[in-house]
Amino acid sequence: MTNANVGKKKSKRIFYFDALRALAILSVIMFHVAKSLQPQIIATYTPHINIHWLFGDFFFAGSIIGVDLFLMLSGALSLGREWSIRSFLGKRIPRIVEPFVFWVIILGSALLLIQFYNPGMINVVSAFTFGQISDFFIKACTGKVFGFGPYWFFWMILGTYLIMPIFNKWLLHADLKEAEYFLVIWMATCLFTSTLYKPLPIKLIYFTGPIGMVVLGYYLRHTKRKIFDNLWLPVLLILIGLFCLIFGSFLNSNAETLFHFDRYSIFNVIEVAGIFLLFRNLSGFTFNNDSLSKVGGVFRKGIFSIAKYSYGFYLIHQAIMNVFVRYLKVTHSFNGYGTLFVEIFVVTLVISWVVMAVLNRIPYVNRVIGAK
Repeated sequence: MTNANVGKKKSKRIFYFDALRALAILSVIMFHVAKSLQPQIIATYTPHINIHWLFGDFFFAGSIIGVDLFLMLSGALSLGREWSIRSFLGKRIPRIVEPFVFWVIILGSALLLIQFYNPGMINVVSAFTFGQISDFFIKACTGKVFGFGPYWFFWMILGTYLIMPIFNKWLLHADLKEAEYFLVIWMATCLFTSTLYKPLPIKLIYFTGPIGMVVLGYYLRHTKRKIFDNLWLPVLLILIGLFCLIFGSFLNSNAETLFHFDRYSIFNVIEVAGIFLLFRNLSGFTFNNDSLSKVGGVFRKGIFSIAKYSYGFYLIHQAIMNVFVRYLKVTHSFNGYGTLFVEIFVVTLVISWVVMAVLNRIPYVNRVIGAK
């Protein structure tokens, strides 16, 4: 039996997808906050696991799942549906390109102005010349300058979108067992190449990288295997994946280096698969608490808002966080490891949220800020 009927169902918003998207962007922010505090986390390292190091590494090594969840959502929402290459690319490409260009210009200009009026705060160019400024914007596009580190994601997701029509045509007329065949080989590459860092003698470049996460998202949404309906399985997968990520980080870290696995490691695959299944399975439950189950409740509105602005959050949060961290350092307020983590995370999230919410109210501008 093929999956040609998947795309014929009436489209409607699915809450657990919004919840996964919200978790994805929150995980991305938490990871980058932990990354900015690497020296503080490393300073707590001892030959035996301690609570201070464990707290930091939970977010550094355990929260490197946000990009994976975004990829899985792309597969769950887009693959196995009837659409043409032109309609898919015509809708998806502008949705990622326009906010990318908009925020490169806006954030880049803002950072240059901050340096111009307060050179002691940041230093993104060595001189305000045409060559230096143009070089700064070019590096911003490729994620190689202050505040724009996560912009590598744009190029990765763009390449993934370009190959998705090929995979969609295959999956649209394939049995889910064929998707399982692909995923088994892909997970083998995740184990050897991205976890053990031992290249396989067989060249499996067509089964590596982000496209596997996309297919995994599609598969976990549509599979009918009963084992995946069990709530205990996703919980077990999450615990196993998280434990391996943190313990593996501990084994490979030392007093000078903080280690985390590649985002396509088998442990990441296990954890994100568990998270996806947990959210999918919980979506079928009714909670007695109105604040959780009510469609117009505060909780669901908050989740929807974060999910709606998630791409915009991704594009702007690093610049906001980096400037705030620099402010803390300049004002000699950069102390108190646990307090710092909470403070940086909350400030970054709140400012990003306010910026997106305000700009979303401006006609025309709201189309290019990364809100959907």
